[in-house]
Amino acid sequence: MTKQKEVYKCEICGNIVEVLHEGNGTLVCCGKDMVLMYEKVEDEGNEKHLPVIEKKESGECLVKVGSIPHPMEEEHYIEWIEASDGEKACKVFLKAGDNPEAEFDFEPKTARAYCNIHGLWSKK
Repeated sequence: MTKQKEVYKCEICGNIVEVLHEGNGTLVCCGKDMVLMYEKVEDEGNEKHLPVIEKKESGECLVKVGSIPHPMEEEHYIEWIEASDGEKACKVFLKAGDNPEAEFDFEPKTARAYCNIHGLWSKK
């Protein structure tokens, strides 16, 4: 059984899906069950992945990845940052060379970020 907002990855082709509507079945890609990406909530090692929410004077919020900026190289970068206030969620997609941050026009209660190497990270 899947739950809303869960993120799954295919270990064969790399497809990633997020559950929008809960169901009783399993998610399958390339003939195999997809793997649930558990949200990590504590940093490990030297690289920092946890989202940091900062409120700006303008009223907007900035979500940065890591207490020190996460690398944004071709081989290792943050693919997306998501923020939610409990009623709405917004996701910003990034690419190598971008800053590991995103602005939102609301104050998020939670934020998630996905690293192409180290997976899914969450600030709740």
